[in-house]
Amino acid sequence: MSYQIPRGCQDILPEQSFAWQSLERTLREFCYLYNYDEIRTPIFEHTNVFKRENDSSDMVNKEMYTFKLENSKTSLTIRPEGTAGVVRSFVENKMYANPDLPVKLYYMGPMARHERPQKGRLRIFNQFGVECLGNKSPYTDVETIALAFSILKALGLQDLKVCLNTLGDDDSRANYRQALKDYFAPYKEELCSDCKRRYEQNPLRILDCKVDKDKECMKHVPKMKDYLNEESKSYFDTVCALLDELEIPYEIDDQLVRGLDYYTHTVFEIVSLNKEMGAQSTVLAGGRYDGLIPYFGGPEAMSGIGWALGMERLLIALEAEGIELGQKPDLDVFVMCLDEEARTYAFKALTELRAYGYRCEMDMLGRGFKGQFKAADRSHAQFALLLGNKEALDQTITIKNLKEKTQETIAREALIGYVDAHMEEEHELHHQEEEE
Repeated sequence: MSYQIPRGCQDILPEQSFAWQSLERTLREFCYLYNYDEIRTPIFEHTNVFKRENDSSDMVNKEMYTFKLENSKTSLTIRPEGTAGVVRSFVENKMYANPDLPVKLYYMGPMARHERPQKGRLRIFNQFGVECLGNKSPYTDVETIALAFSILKALGLQDLKVCLNTLGDDDSRANYRQALKDYFAPYKEELCSDCKRRYEQNPLRILDCKVDKDKECMKHVPKMKDYLNEESKSYFDTVCALLDELEIPYEIDDQLVRGLDYYTHTVFEIVSLNKEMGAQSTVLAGGRYDGLIPYFGGPEAMSGIGWALGMERLLIALEAEGIELGQKPDLDVFVMCLDEEARTYAFKALTELRAYGYRCEMDMLGRGFKGQFKAADRSHAQFALLLGNKEALDQTITIKNLKEKTQETIAREALIGYVDAHMEEEHELHHQEEEE
């Protein structure tokens, strides 16, 4: 019997994990600057957190992993996205009573969707997202877009495009829905089976269809901007003006509606233009939602805005532009034990070095000098400690600088001071070379 990872999943192996850690650090640093705090919600929720009444999205209708416990009527769903769980927690924990609104939260972790796996699209994937909850302002919309754009630029991505649209308020959207139903009525039988369902549930979702997108009827669809009331139009004009002030380039995409039904007003995507990305070119996406906080029992007037990015897809975008993140760091010290009787002496030196913050390793296989030296060389360590019976009896340390090819013997108690001084010298020398 063979044991293999399920289809649509992946292992993040040790040699890959340093890139993930580097990415996570960058994301956390920007959230710190923008005053976002981390929230961690459960990996599964009650199904009605995600499956809301008459939801037309593919995620809800076709992609959720839902299960019931044995002898229980409780339906649970592994989270397919992060926003709903965060808003549920915001309301349940009465964070809306915070006197200093908005509440700004970020999350990262695994999500699950049952869809056809392909490059940049997995069934178990990792998502990072932000949610700004409790107020409604075009300044907040632009701040969240600026945060997203700043992160991607700081990571080094160049081939980017910000796509922007508005879905207006409830009244504007109701008028637009009716206009779409009137428009698509003669073409209804030409639409795919999903879009026939969307026609009844939410005709805006037809605009996001990958199957019908090239059909003739899609070329002359009514545009949302023609159905905006004055309040919605003014709101969106302010968003665009603020983006212009911040010199964040964007283009308006009249058919951008996003994949979930709860969005209102501003919606946006940041897309990679690199051809290596293929069909999965959207790196980051999000928008405003006016009705989600009241849905979970929060104050009727409260709104939120957020975005999320797939971390696997972002790493693919970075790779496509030749950007490398977080390679495995070299060791500081490799401890070599030359005699079995000196192993405890060597082990104590190893433990002390680690206690002082040095990245160290020691041969645990009992290899000979040649094998240990090869291991030290592969580790790219700055120093090697050569410890045998003589060093143990004399309470000394023989230390070899593997990069400078020098060696000397020092007193045991001088080890930490010696490494401190020489590592600092190495750092200063490297800094001088960079300046030159």
